Amino acid sequence: MTSSAGRTAVERDCGRALPADEVVRVPAGIGAAARRARSDAYDAWLARLLPDRPGVALLAVGGLGRRQCAPHGDLDLVLLHAGVPGIDELAASLWYPIWDAGLRLDHSVRTVAEALSVAQDDVKVALGLLDARLVAGDPELAVTLVNSAVDHWRRTAVRQLAPLRQSAATRWQSHGELAFLLEGDLKEAAGGLRDVGILKAIALAGITDALRPAVHAAHLRLLDTRDALHQQLGRRVDRLLAQERAGVAALLGLRQAPAEDEPYPASNDATDLAPLRERRTQAEDGDGDALLRRVAGDARTVSHALDDALRAADRLRSGRRRGADGRPVRRPVARDVVEHDGELVLARTAIGARPDASLSVRVAAAAAVTGLPIARATCEWLASYCPPLPTPWPVEARAALTTLLGAGAGLLPAWETCDRYGLIDGWLPEWTRLRSLPQHNPVHRFTLDRHLVQTAYEASRHTRDVDRPDLLLLGAFLHDIGKGLPGDHSTVGAPIAEAMAARIGLPEAEASLIGTLVRLHLVLPEVATRRDLADPVTISRVAETVGDVATLDLLYALVRADAAATGPGAWSAWKGRLVAELVARVRTTLDTGAVPQPPAPDPALVAGPLPVVHLTGDRVAVAAADRRGLLATVAGCLALHRLEVLAADASTVDGRALVECRVQPRYGLTPDPVALTADLRRAIGGDVSVTQRLRARAGRGAGAEPRVVWHRDAATDAVLLELRAADAAGLLYRVTTALDAAGAQVRAARIATLGGDVVDVFYLVGSWPSDADRDRLESAVLAAV
Repeated sequence: MTSSAGRTAVERDCGRALPADEVVRVPAGIGAAARRARSDAYDAWLARLLPDRPGVALLAVGGLGRRQCAPHGDLDLVLLHAGVPGIDELAASLWYPIWDAGLRLDHSVRTVAEALSVAQDDVKVALGLLDARLVAGDPELAVTLVNSAVDHWRRTAVRQLAPLRQSAATRWQSHGELAFLLEGDLKEAAGGLRDVGILKAIALAGITDALRPAVHAAHLRLLDTRDALHQQLGRRVDRLLAQERAGVAALLGLRQAPAEDEPYPASNDATDLAPLRERRTQAEDGDGDALLRRVAGDARTVSHALDDALRAADRLRSGRRRGADGRPVRRPVARDVVEHDGELVLARTAIGARPDASLSVRVAAAAAVTGLPIARATCEWLASYCPPLPTPWPVEARAALTTLLGAGAGLLPAWETCDRYGLIDGWLPEWTRLRSLPQHNPVHRFTLDRHLVQTAYEASRHTRDVDRPDLLLLGAFLHDIGKGLPGDHSTVGAPIAEAMAARIGLPEAEASLIGTLVRLHLVLPEVATRRDLADPVTISRVAETVGDVATLDLLYALVRADAAATGPGAWSAWKGRLVAELVARVRTTLDTGAVPQPPAPDPALVAGPLPVVHLTGDRVAVAAADRRGLLATVAGCLALHRLEVLAADASTVDGRALVECRVQPRYGLTPDPVALTADLRRAIGGDVSVTQRLRARAGRGAGAEPRVVWHRDAATDAVLLELRAADAAGLLYRVTTALDAAGAQVRAARIATLGGDVVDVFYLVGSWPSDADRDRLESAVLAAV
């Protein structure tokens, strides 16, 4: 389709001029009125295409059947007939003008009996017929099919929902949860438009009132978002990609006021500048984050309603559990909480003029522990009548929160239910700011609020590894509480978490420890991946920062829970080994007061004829006659074989230059060890042709300007040069070559890749006290990048 003067013309050059009745012009625009206008335009055009013949009717299903046509949606049509002759020729005369007009078409030709037979065997067809609407032709034929389809669905819905749920689960597995995706499919993902269709079918069957006002409002907003996405791109697209968010937000009127007086950060770090640049871009276009939060909230509303509706269908199918007196079975599961017909409700004694303020938290904890859902009426009553918690919380509420956070898999649905009814806001006023807040780092798979709850869930796996499991759960839940606020989220979040812990009722010392966990929750992974763990200064400083073994154990458990909740890209076997090694060394220091000695060099490297090349798993070790530039040579050869260096150590022992690297395949493919060994031997033997091949292939990173940061007094015998730059093939080779040419000796390197960026730390032997020398090195490194 092409847009012109606010109208959309659907035409296609087929080598002939289309007759006027074979061209449809449908209005553009966003919103319910625009969707109805498009439906009216299609109806009028299709009615002109269908000849007036008895026993024939043209029915619309899908978006046109619901009168919810997107700007660039397709047409779903059923040509219904009563066995009249020449139906195939009639269908062709109808479909070809639609194709000639450039429209996407899903079509079928059936009798009433055929349509109902297919619907009986295919639940998707059965759902589609629920939206069927007469466009043109025999109205009695259409009424017969529509009424029969609705009647058939109402009689078989409870049975049909089982395969429908299985099909939906497969779709959700493929497309993910719309509420937590940065680039979700508005139609197919869980909580999207497709799920609203299931809710409509459940409501039509009379199982439950699935289409409540909140769901209806969420549905309309999702439709508006899809309209805006189609209008933004000028074609049918249902996935809301990152580059389209600002434009779609602007079309929907979601704009952020420009902050002209907002100062730039003091540093020139691209990481510091990125949020400000993004906010200024949003002010000019549209607020993409506001759009994401709105879509997430709507998707969660739809998903929660669908879960509730499917449970109602399950209860109807399985029948109510009744006692000897014929009444539904009621079973106490916790104080003031009773199981009734597979759901949790309040005991009669809990409902009074002055309900216990801790009641809602205790009900949530019972739901998480038992895995049973909270009845909707109970959630509504708690939201309306349960008083706010006092400050500090009573002991019962604090204990219930700990139980809730440590309940394992039951935590997630129980928390989501409470959040949907506004109970969480009553417990934690800070939750409003966190809800559905997107995290733009690609390693994160969840929005911030879900990430915090997910981290508590993952931390429940490690409660037996620490002395205070309750503090681990709360620290995991609050560890990223500072995100979304200006500054380092660990530093900003620590006092917020400490204040929340005090309000929940923790003693001052324990609340302070929660603040410490939040402030230090990134220390272990950052040190493990960016510092030399064999250097005594590294170990002693971490030990001094952590303070005691109990805090170290809490941080170690929190790090693993945080990584698991973030996503598969946040952790690896190599990172796990580094963090475990750091924790073991720091624990020894805290226990004994002495820093453990670094491991001795590999005997295979310090003995035997030169050169030595050893490949074992993710380790590459090389020994050669002592000379400068060996690290750069090895790094270049590894890059040539598409291996990423995660860590590198260089040393000299008895006249031998030793280099040990930890590597991983850059693209997941392990190189040929024979070819790699041969190239390494040739390169360290002085054959420059190997690295010359790399120079011809070396890439250049794109993105923010690279930056060098110096760290003094961070190592025993070296100064640390930290490079922050865009990732690129051969980067380590180019930088180490430049450092060697500038006269710097690198004894260790630590490589951290963060999405498309790297933070590479180089241990330069010596003190490098001269500003001029450091400036010269910095210029050489930046030139190499």
